[in-house]
Amino acid sequence: MKRIFFTLSFVSVLAVTSCKEAASSKINVANVEVAVERDAAAKKVPVMEFDKVEHDFGTIEQNAPQETIFTFKNTGEGPLIITDATSSCGCTVPEYPKNTPILPGETGEMLVKFNGAGQNQITKTINVVTNTSKGNETLRIKAFITPKGAGPVGPVK
Repeated sequence: MKRIFFTLSFVSVLAVTSCKEAASSKINVANVEVAVERDAAAKKVPVMEFDKVEHDFGTIEQNAPQETIFTFKNTGEGPLIITDATSSCGCTVPEYPKNTPILPGETGEMLVKFNGAGQNQITKTINVVTNTSKGNETLRIKAFITPKGAGPVGPVK
């Protein structure tokens, strides 16, 4: 019993005396400054605002190539980067400034080409992957496609 008491007493004294050094003295001030700057920069997120998110080509003839431009502006506080833009099918091709920083206040353009494939009313989507807080934006194009040589026939309402 004395042995157990002596051992516990020794461990207690050892634990109390080994924690003399203050934890705050172990902090590297340079690392704290770097962390503060990193956290402040992480809060500066870009915001992508488009002039339009949908474009209607109206009535077009089948296989008649079309294109439109979606203009966007970075209204956030950090550089905007578009890492990818894909369409819902191979008949629609987006062209964009890939991995090129768009600084706050600057504008950019995304050219969308559509080859006019399909029939009747069509809607295609373009998914834009960015470094914004949302992570992606969705654009749409639509058209009413008439058979080649059929003339200006519009959608039935």
